[in-house]
This record gives sequence, structure tokens and C-alpha cells, in this order.
Amino acid sequence: MKLRILHHNHCFDGFASAAVFSRFYREKISPNAEISYQGLAHKPNQKFIEEELFDGDENAIVDFKYSPVPGLTWWFDHHQSAFLSPEDEKHFMASNSPTKFYDPAYKSCTQFIADVARDKYGFEEEGLRDLIYWADIIDGAQYEDARTAVQLEAPALKLMLIIEASRNQRLMEKIIREMQARPLAEIVSDPEVDKEFQPLYERHLRTIDLIRDAARFESGVVYFDVSRHDAEGYSKFIPYYLYPECVYSVGVSLTPSRSKVSVGFNPWSPQPRRHNLASICERFNGGGHAVVGAISYSPEEIEMARETAESIAEELGS
Repeated sequence: MKLRILHHNHCFDGFASAAVFSRFYREKISPNAEISYQGLAHKPNQKFIEEELFDGDENAIVDFKYSPVPGLTWWFDHHQSAFLSPEDEKHFMASNSPTKFYDPAYKSCTQFIADVARDKYGFEEEGLRDLIYWADIIDGAQYEDARTAVQLEAPALKLMLIIEASRNQRLMEKIIREMQARPLAEIVSDPEVDKEFQPLYERHLRTIDLIRDAARFESGVVYFDVSRHDAEGYSKFIPYYLYPECVYSVGVSLTPSRSKVSVGFNPWSPQPRRHNLASICERFNGGGHAVVGAISYSPEEIEMARETAESIAEELGS
């Protein structure tokens, strides 16, 4: 049996979801399954997920948008923006599949998978509880404070930095496989993983200064454009670390594959949230959660990304 797991790429919750689903599948569905992994990223004006990616005997998507292709066997997601089109949502609702699950009330997809696997299949997450705990903390932004999120002292947070910023695909798959069996502290102390972490952490520290220099703080909103710098995978909590009094952040970044607008609500904001950020991003073909969202454009559309970001910043500050 060949199982293909498609997961949210460069995302701790996406990796942890793939790891927990893998353990569940081997223990409760097919002990000898041959499992392979494929990271998925949000693309500009994305309308579908390529059907050729579903090349296993069974195929799963975890922590990413739904696909109506016949090859999709399992699906778990918790994002408000879980469907690429109204037709995809109708397809999911009409299918009434016993192996496709959606609940936007969950902070993390990892916890969602663990709960469904336990309640429906009797799966015991022995050895995975720390992973599940940290996935919920990280994806739900449930840190004690912004300093905890930015200083990266816990093993899980060091691993988060690697997952979000590294482009070493072989190491990424190794991390998913080791998440299934090893404590997070052991994974981070692995010489190969630590070698990847050190330069990324130094870059992370430089990015704090970069965002500090680029930031503009007005009407409760921190706006910054780091598209002219190498800031891919920066921590979304840096603006709240630098400006603890802010309510929202809006950032623009650029990679070889996309221009990106990132929008977030400060979890430690002195004022309540007044906007659903996923709904705002959906107006520009983006999405996410009520408290964090993003919009993708092509690299050539960086000026459009900047215009969109400025417009959203003005809306949030009004």
C-alpha cells in the first residue's frame, strides 16, 4: 500500500499533521504502508491542486485546502478558507465521506487529527503529546508573550524556524519522519538539524532589525515592506515583539515564487479584534483564519501586493 500525504509546506502544524496522520495510518489502517510526502504552498490565483500529485494507492491532504479529485481519500483541515471555490465546498458537503473532516473551530490541524483518530478509531497518541501540544500553541498563537515566540528558546520553536525558513527538502522529510518517533529536543539536537538551525537563527536575528527599520506604526497597525530584502520565512510575531501596543500587522515580502501580503492580529493586543482577517484576504483571493491571513501574487505583481497591503492597513486602522 502506497500512501501519499500532501501537507501544508513550511508550516509547523502542516508537518506535525503529516507526522500524526502517518502514525495513525500505520497503527490503525495499514501497518506496512509505504508513505511519501509532498508539501503544498498557496499559489497566486490558485484554482485547483494538481491531480498528478495524487499518485498513491491512497492520498491524504492535511492542513491544506480541499480538492474534489477522485484520488483524494483522506482530508483534514481547520482553516476558514478551506475551499478553493464554492463548487469545491459543495462537492465536499455532498460527498458525505467518512474519511474527510473539516472543523474551523480547531486551533491546529494536528490536534484535530489526533482527536478524530482517537474518537473514531481508538488511536492513542503515545509519544506524540508534546508534538500535538506545541502544534496547538504555534498555530493558535497561544504563546505566553511575544518574547517567547521570537526568542525561540524551546526546542519546538527552533524546529519551527527550520521548517518555515529552510529549503533543504531532504531534511524537511527527515523532520516529518522523526516527529513520529523522537522527542522534539532530540530532533533539534541532531547534528544535521542543528547545522541547519544556526545560520537560520542568525538570519532571524538580522530580520528583527530589518523589520524594525522598515516598520511604520499608525492607528494601531504596523505596516512593513521587506520585499527588497531576503526575509523569506520571517517570524510573524516580530511586529508584536517590536510594537507590543499594536493591534494588527500587515507585511509585504517577495520570494522567487510569489509576492506575499501577510496580515495578522496581535494575540496580546491591548484592544479587541474588530476584523475577520481571513474574510478580508478572501476578497483578494487569499485566506486563512480570523486572526491571521495571507494573499499571494506572482513575483511580477509586487506593486499590486504593495497596493493591496496599503489598502488593508488603511482599512484595519480606520
